[in-house]
Order: sequence, then C-alpha cells, then structure tokens
Amino acid sequence: MKTRLFNKTGVHVSEIGLGCWQLGGSDWGDVDEKLAHDILSAAVDSGINFLDTADVYGGGRSEQLIGNFLKSRSEKIFTATKLGRKGIYPDNYTRETLNEATESSLKNLGVDALDLTQLHCVPLAELRKGDVFQWLREQKQQGKIKSFGASVETMEQALACLDHEGLSSLQIIFNLFRQNPADVLFKKALEKQVAIIVRLPLASGLLSGKLTKDSRFPQNDHRNYNRDGQYFSVGETFGGIPFEKGVELADALKPRVPGGMTMAQMAQRWILDHEAVSVVITGASRVAQVTANASVSALPPLDSRLRGTLRDYYENEVKQHIRSDY
Repeated sequence: MKTRLFNKTGVHVSEIGLGCWQLGGSDWGDVDEKLAHDILSAAVDSGINFLDTADVYGGGRSEQLIGNFLKSRSEKIFTATKLGRKGIYPDNYTRETLNEATESSLKNLGVDALDLTQLHCVPLAELRKGDVFQWLREQKQQGKIKSFGASVETMEQALACLDHEGLSSLQIIFNLFRQNPADVLFKKALEKQVAIIVRLPLASGLLSGKLTKDSRFPQNDHRNYNRDGQYFSVGETFGGIPFEKGVELADALKPRVPGGMTMAQMAQRWILDHEAVSVVITGASRVAQVTANASVSALPPLDSRLRGTLRDYYENEVKQHIRSDY
C-alpha cells in the first residue's frame, strides 16, 4: 500500500482508505458486529490506515464499532469523523451543539482527541458565514481535535470552505461519473495545501460493473429508499444518476477496462491518477471487497489514451444525466 501526505497534518495516509458508512447498519443494509470487525481487520491487514466515519452513521454505531476495533490494534490508524447533521442540521449550528457533537464522537471512538473532524454537508449559508470554522478552531486549541475539514456536496460549497483559515481537508464526490472537481477544485486545493478525500468512488456500486437493472437492495439501503433523493441529496445515491441509466452507462464502460483489472479497480485507479487526491475512501460490505480495493494502490496508472476516452465519455454521455447540484 502506497501512502500520500495528508497535506497540512504532516501525516502520511494510505492511498485507499475505508469508508465506514456501511458499518452503521442503517443505510446499506444490515452489517452485524462480527462482519464489521472482519472488514476493519481486513482493511488494516491490507495496509489501510485511514478510516472515515460520521456521528450520524447508525446513530453513532459506526463510530462505536471503530472505537472498539482500535482498542484491539497497535497500528497507527488515522480516523476521520464528521459532525453537523445529527440533531444540528439544518439550522441549529451553535458553539454548544458542535461541542456536544465532538464530545459524543470522542466518547464513541474512545480517544482523547479526534484525528480529523469534518463539517458534514453543512448548508452553504453557514459555510459562508464562517462561525462553524471558528468554533472548530477553538476545539483545536482546546485539544479536542487535531485537525478539521469539511465534507461537501457541491463545488460551490467546496470553494466557500477554501476561504476559511485552518482547513485541512475537503471530502467530495469524485468518480468517473462525477468528474467536475478536477476542473473546478483541484488546482486551488493544491495551492492551499488542502487534502482531498474522495467518497463514492464507485457511484454507490454502479462502477463495480456488477449491478443490473434487476438488482434489488434491502429496505434499509439508501440505494432503495433514497434513489430519487427522498431523504437526502440524490447526489449521494448513484451519483445523482437514475439507476437504470447508470447501469447502462456502466455497462458501456466494460469493454474499456484494461486487462488484469476489474472495473472497480479501474475506476479507483483513475481517481488516484489525480495528484490532488490524498485518499479514496471506498466502502465495503464484504471482506473480499476490502482486499480488492486495497490492491488498487499497487496498480499502474492508466494510460493517457484511456484517460482521454473516459473523459470524453463523461462529457458526451454521462454529465447530462446528473440530477443533483454539483
């Protein structure tokens, strides 16, 4: 597993991290405690040292499972969490509510200070106002957090965050079906030494190449209940692309996958070929997925012709079908 500098923190993190939304057991179907532990173990055994979670995943369950897991390992593991949705969104952003959220995450994870906390898809008006960043700077001064960043849904939100002092990272949606950050954000993030964390690298599984139009998902899987943005931003589910169209678009990419790679590996390798990216947080609901994802770090970069083809495909075939603001 290769590592990259997580910019202002001075920490080197694995190129492939583990997204732990699945471990909450409330938005990707059921994940029992043993399976969650096995997934976390497989990740660390594969060289992954970056875990990403949030206080809202399973109402704190994901954080708690990670906290219990950390007690069983001696490796240095960088754990990122998020705050700003649970009991706060959309209009209860105060110094007190953010402090309470941080204290809860500290307890759940069983640590004295959070490696990284991130504002979790906070409204643009709050980001521009800037009080939330000041309160996080105060928490850093108090020793509760080591660094802070923001997880955003749109490039407008990302650019607004870059205006605030002390920002360590931005977490964004970036994949073969959502390529605009490379044009809008990456140069500015590099200039400001802000790390980029990439979520939804496989567009909720579309870019695994394994889904069909007949695929069905559990009732408590957001790919079932949020397919059209019924509960939160539609962009968080299949990248905002209607499911059936997404399957068609993914199927058309299969002939372009290089020999020796799976489609999921090609999709993640493409992301890593961007200098601004610090870590890709791919989720997993099975151990085999973890090890396959971790292996992407050792794969060679995609050749320039393929990258050009993938860019043209996005511009000509994909972009028009994205329904969310991005």
